[in-house]
Amino acid sequence: VISNALKVWGLELILFNSPEYQRLRIDPINERSFICNYKEHWFTVRKLGKQWFNLNSLLTGPELISDTYLALFLAQLQQEGYSIFVVKGDLPDCEADQLLQMIRVQQMHRPKLIGEELAQLKEQRVHKTDLERVLEANDGSGMLDEDEEDLQRALALSRQEIDMEDEEADLRRAIQLSMQGSSRNISQDIPQTSGTNLTSEELRKRREAYFEKQQQKQQQRKQQQQQGDLSGQSSHPCERPTTSSGALGSDLGDAMGEEDMLQAAVTMSLETVRNDLKTEGKK
Repeated sequence: VISNALKVWGLELILFNSPEYQRLRIDPINERSFICNYKEHWFTVRKLGKQWFNLNSLLTGPELISDTYLALFLAQLQQEGYSIFVVKGDLPDCEADQLLQMIRVQQMHRPKLIGEELAQLKEQRVHKTDLERVLEANDGSGMLDEDEEDLQRALALSRQEIDMEDEEADLRRAIQLSMQGSSRNISQDIPQTSGTNLTSEELRKRREAYFEKQQQKQQQRKQQQQQGDLSGQSSHPCERPTTSSGALGSDLGDAMGEEDMLQAAVTMSLETVRNDLKTEGKK
């Protein structure tokens, strides 16, 4: 039917792989058009202007075929089971052929099969829908992750501060227990020697009084020395040594008593600290 229809235009169909055509050894580039058939599907490969185009209706648009690729393309169709016919004769003029005689086409992207494009569009829609669903489900998850990290960091810092406060509290408690123990030991030991109960505050006041007393005695000694220098050492040869030696003996006695008490208090405080530390270590 197609062959008879083409005869109206003075065109003839020749089977491309027939022995008659193969003996002619014509380069496919020098032809004008090919009709390709597989089962019930027909399409044309035609030269428009100076370029070849695959006009398959299953594609989204004409596919540009280079001169070097034309022979390979036809061989590939034959391997896929297509029957190829060469259209011999002068083709009718058409507007596309006239336009492409003046300009050349550059095709950046190969057209896809219509079914392939629809499948790809459907896949893109499905992927987009899944992506939107995931984004909706995880809306704000990035901020939640950042908030969770900040919370964990704050909790860690809080634990460190609590641990430091606990250590400081334990240290203060140990010092307080040590002071209480030393004050109890002092209050228990002092009555045997002095007959009075001394607290840490009273002990501090006694130390202050002792130092004040020492300063007053030093001032008195200076005054006595100045008076002795003025009156002369010959008039009272024994008076000043007796007075100074008596005062020195009294000072030494008071100093020894105060220093012994201070040393005893320090010793008892150290022993109490050691005992408390040993008790805590056993626990």
